[in-house]
This record gives sequence, C-alpha cells and structure tokens, in this order.
Amino acid sequence: MTASPGDPLPANQCLLIDADDTLWENNIYFEQSFADFVTFLNHEHLTSAEIQTILDELQVANRAAHGYGARSFAKSLRDTFQHVTGEPDDHPDLDTVERFGLRILDQRFEILEGVRETIDMLRPHHQLMLVTKGHREEQQVKVERSGIEQCFDAVVIVEEKDESTYRSIVESLDVNPRQVWMIGNSPRSDINPALRAGINAVYIPHPRTWHLEVEEVLSGFAPSLTLLRLARFSELTGVFATDEPNRLATS
Repeated sequence: MTASPGDPLPANQCLLIDADDTLWENNIYFEQSFADFVTFLNHEHLTSAEIQTILDELQVANRAAHGYGARSFAKSLRDTFQHVTGEPDDHPDLDTVERFGLRILDQRFEILEGVRETIDMLRPHHQLMLVTKGHREEQQVKVERSGIEQCFDAVVIVEEKDESTYRSIVESLDVNPRQVWMIGNSPRSDINPALRAGINAVYIPHPRTWHLEVEEVLSGFAPSLTLLRLARFSELTGVFATDEPNRLATS
C-alpha cells in the first residue's frame, strides 16, 4: 500500500536507515569531480553527456571488482580518460585524472538539515540501524566523521543492497518483519529491493541522487506492506512515535 503519513506508528519499530544522500551529502562531490574532469579533458568532439555515458559504462564494468566509492570512481575516471584519448598507462595526466576522484575522500562533511535532531528524537523509541553500501573503509570513515554513529544500535556496511541483503538483515533481527522499515533516497538500492524482501519503506528523494540509482519506484509489492514518500528526513517524526515511553525503560 502506498500511503500518506497518518497517526504516528507505535514505538519499537525497527528503522533501517541509509547513509549517503539520506543522512549526509555525497553525490554532489562526485558530480563536481566529474564536471572538473570534463573541463580538464576539454575534448574536441564529445559532449559532457557523451562522456558521462562512457563513464557510466565503465563504472558498471568496474563495479564487480572495485565496488562503489571514491577509489572506484577515480579508477573509472582514469579508464574513461584512456578510452576517449587513447593515451598509454604511463601518460602523466592520468595522475591528475585520478586525483579528481580521490579528492572526494577529503571533502567537507555535511550532515543534511534536520538529521541530527530527528535521530535524537527517534532513538529512544525505536531500534535504529544504519545500513550503507560501498567500500568498507570509506564508508566507515564517513560514519565516524558524521558524529552520529553512537545513535545507532548497529551499523551495517555491505557491498551491495539487494533483496537478499535485506532478507539477511531481517533474519538477523529478533523483530516482527512488519515492524521493519527501510528509509532512504535510492529507489534502486533502498526502496525497491526492500519492498521485494517484504520490508516497509520510506522514500525520501534527494534532488542530486546519483542517476544510476534512479528507477521507477516499485508498485506491485505485497498489499500488506506500506510505502511512504516524504519530502525531508525530519518528517519521520510525524510517522514514527516520539512521545511514547522510552523503549529501553519499558523492555
């Protein structure tokens, strides 16, 4: 069932919360690095959109061996440069190209508006689990830099978010699956595979979501499930109870 928020759901829900572009900014840094790469490349014939298509294909090809993240992105930029220029592996510009991707690791860290306050309100009443995909070391560093790691009952870093990932998470939890919710910005990784796995979902779009994560939100899911769409993270406090007795005090 696709629904609008009504009365807040009772305490003791299990909230699986995405990280990149749900809790903090992420894709904007990849977009800026790509724009700078295109400027540096200054290709005589290829447009930015055409270069993006080549990069996308190489990112998908590199995904199995290198996963997601800034390091994988840097390699894909390098591969794109060689693909469109035909330059050899020892070309001096390749180091510059890789740095466009690697500099993302040192970007200013920006928690999205309302996230800290919302997490603080939800934490006493619900089980919170941070579920993020990508390079384990890169994601762990971001989690630590966020300053909100201690607000979660668990942090799970996976290589891919698919239906089997969510089924495994639910099986590891001692909870009623009807009380489990996946919250995130990506239809491809957060919403659709969670619904296929029998988990409720809350879709919070981000205007700069990575285009390879964008797809139609699933409509043919089990009628017993609920899909909510919110405009911002702070609206979660209107969906999940924040004024019932502390779950730790009543357990």
